[in-house]
Amino acid sequence: MALNNFSGPMSRKEAFLTRRQIEGMIADGKTIVIVGGKVLRVDAWLKYHPGGDKSIMHVVGRDATDEIGRINGRWQNFLPPIQGGRFRPYNSEEQEAEHLDNSCESDLDSGSDSTSAPGSPIFDAVAQSALSKRRARGSAGLRESSSVSSMSSAASLEPDIKPKLSHMDARTQREIDLDLHKYPPLDPAIQDDIVRRYRQLDQAIQAQGLYQCHYRDYLVEVCRYALLFALCLLFLRLGWYSVSGLFLGVFWHQLVFTAHDAGHMGITHSFIYDTVIGTVIADFLGGLSIGWWKRNHNVHHIVTNSPEHDPDIEHIPLFAVSHRFFESLQSTFYDRAMTYDCVARLAIRYQHLLYYPVLMLGRFNLYILSWEFLLRGLGPRKGPAWWHRWFEIAGHVFFWAWFGYGILYRTIPNAWGRFVFVMVSHMVTGPLHVQITLSHFGMSTADLGVHESFPQKMLRTTMDVDCPEWLDFLHGGLQFQAVHHLYPRIPRHNLRRTQKLVQSFCDEVGIPYALYGFVEGNKRVVGRLADIARQAAILAECQKTLASSGDLGSH
Repeated sequence: MALNNFSGPMSRKEAFLTRRQIEGMIADGKTIVIVGGKVLRVDAWLKYHPGGDKSIMHVVGRDATDEIGRINGRWQNFLPPIQGGRFRPYNSEEQEAEHLDNSCESDLDSGSDSTSAPGSPIFDAVAQSALSKRRARGSAGLRESSSVSSMSSAASLEPDIKPKLSHMDARTQREIDLDLHKYPPLDPAIQDDIVRRYRQLDQAIQAQGLYQCHYRDYLVEVCRYALLFALCLLFLRLGWYSVSGLFLGVFWHQLVFTAHDAGHMGITHSFIYDTVIGTVIADFLGGLSIGWWKRNHNVHHIVTNSPEHDPDIEHIPLFAVSHRFFESLQSTFYDRAMTYDCVARLAIRYQHLLYYPVLMLGRFNLYILSWEFLLRGLGPRKGPAWWHRWFEIAGHVFFWAWFGYGILYRTIPNAWGRFVFVMVSHMVTGPLHVQITLSHFGMSTADLGVHESFPQKMLRTTMDVDCPEWLDFLHGGLQFQAVHHLYPRIPRHNLRRTQKLVQSFCDEVGIPYALYGFVEGNKRVVGRLADIARQAAILAECQKTLASSGDLGSH
């Protein structure tokens, strides 16, 4: 496997590295990613990545080709350090099983076991004593994340160790077993075949021109946006503030779809042009940070529906889509514990009832997250994206000038009118937050480990929404999230055609394709939230009973 230093051009002939050497580099603290059969050391570039460093940290030691590009061959993944992976420092005197002159293909097809844990951690409380003994025996020189356990979610316990699982861990194991039964086996040959067919499908998509954007589709979008904003101004002038706010909210709702396209470089496929388009829409017209969204969304696409890692499902104390949040998990995105405190205990017991009311107010939270991102300077400050922060700040000044000063202060004469206008315009965007959460809240949150292929994981954790073609403008491409997660840069106006190809692919490889109607999908999400709420209530009653009886032992 060739070595490239991503921080600059190579000054010597490409070297070939064995799996053990790559493991040792990661153990020494280097940020190593496999892309296209190349070993990329991206330490110097990490702070310049326009989409944030977290998304890169989640592919350390992994083959990120399917997330970034397409090749033939497949690397056997390590578990990234940020997810609890452990790595042995490399000793140059070790006798390697592979020779340094092995071809890249031989290294890619290697069947040797990974020394990092084969899956993401979930069992924090299972077999702790046995796990501690194993760690003690092998901890010398191991690099390990302290935030999470290194035990695999999909790996079986050692045959001679059969601890009694707690109620929560038993439920987690049942969810894993259900997915293992429902989806293709994690056998390397089967997963490699899925990847091979997935990459063949990508070539077919390219051959059919589905990556090409037809700008006439966006001309129609621009006309719709202009009409909605004109109606907002018309009713504002007439003094019909609630109606004006309604049209402004629909205007914002529609704008998000194009901002999403630009954030994925799905319009011009140019980093600079799509960044400008996305920033003008999100920041100048919507008052939200496209940079915050990219940092968040890139991680979501890599670790979809992972309770510890995916910020799009980390909504404690208001929502929990998995019982695992009862354990106060450590978020690797926010770098803090998601504490299951008294507020969470109360809110989650009623989350299925609070779901729609809370999402109606979701836009206010996005303002806070956007300001935090910009004021703290969480985006890159150097490199090709150095100007993004300042451009976004200018956009927010412009937004509050036309919306806050021009409309709220100068045009609407009284406090009640301003309140009505703000609440209506912001609550109208509530359905957008339903559309965003609909594709994932009702899907699996189980982690089957690093040996699961990228396409299978995306299809296992994402659903599509079935709707007639004439309603596509209302959903804005968010109804094709499973397709989008497989091929994020396909323009959304081509996703319906791509969906048929993906459905055929799923039939060929035996992966269930989750497709629900809008109402049915909502029922599935609310049902999931209600199920977790019932578990929270049962847990609270058990804790109350134990406390009253004085039995504080572990159960």
